[in-house]
Amino acid sequence: MVDGVVLGRRVGPFEGRIDRDLVERYAAATGDSTPSVRSGRTVPITALVTQIWEAQTDGREALVPADFQRAATGGVHGEHDIVLHRRLVVGEPLHTYVEGHGARAAGRNSAVTLRYVTVDSREEVVAEQWWTTIYLGTTCDPVGASAPDHGFPDAARESPIGTVSFDADESMAHRYAAVTGDWSAHHFELEAARRSGFDRVFLHGLCTMGLCAQAVVALAGAGEPDRVGRLAVRFASPTFLGERVDVHVFDAGQGVVAFEAECAGARVITHGRAELR
Repeated sequence: MVDGVVLGRRVGPFEGRIDRDLVERYAAATGDSTPSVRSGRTVPITALVTQIWEAQTDGREALVPADFQRAATGGVHGEHDIVLHRRLVVGEPLHTYVEGHGARAAGRNSAVTLRYVTVDSREEVVAEQWWTTIYLGTTCDPVGASAPDHGFPDAARESPIGTVSFDADESMAHRYAAVTGDWSAHHFELEAARRSGFDRVFLHGLCTMGLCAQAVVALAGAGEPDRVGRLAVRFASPTFLGERVDVHVFDAGQGVVAFEAECAGARVITHGRAELR
């Protein structure tokens, strides 16, 4: 086996900014009806993913060995975790760095985690993100650390808060891609979706994560997106376009909310965790 990620190297910075126009377009793409988001005054936690696309591409090329990537039969987004160190400010300059966090074998596959650190103009940390990719059909030696834990506490099922439902309409993938720049073919082309192992095109996983954030804000965050300081998920199955997504939210105690989502009879998000300020 080989290492699945390079440790001790930082790539970047990648410059960015979440301005009012971007917030408004993100809200429209994800169907977010929260007034402060719709008007571009408040940045929802999942809008931060718009700042890491260039870092994700360049970071994967620099930090995941080419031989390891060639040995894989494919790759899927396995988990994502966002932690805010402070409130996101509309229009402020942001700079993102990416580094290898860890890799480990996952059965016949490998889980490789990259860590993204976003700082402000004073180089103070604004947010961290952990992006875990499952590389299919190849294994690696364990290196670095596992992604932060966000397991679903069983006791939380005894304290349901409620369910929010969304329609993943046929145009949502196009709207989301236009905002984020993620035009991966399996979201739009049936043959590409079939090569990924599915018979239907499907929504971006991070867009489904954004829907979950809306449910948490509506049911547990008093309608205030700024209250969400952490959001973490495991992507279990695709959200198919043209279907309804049901997000189930539970009280896990001490400002922690657990959640999961279902679509077309399958669980699409598992081990969802939100931490409220």
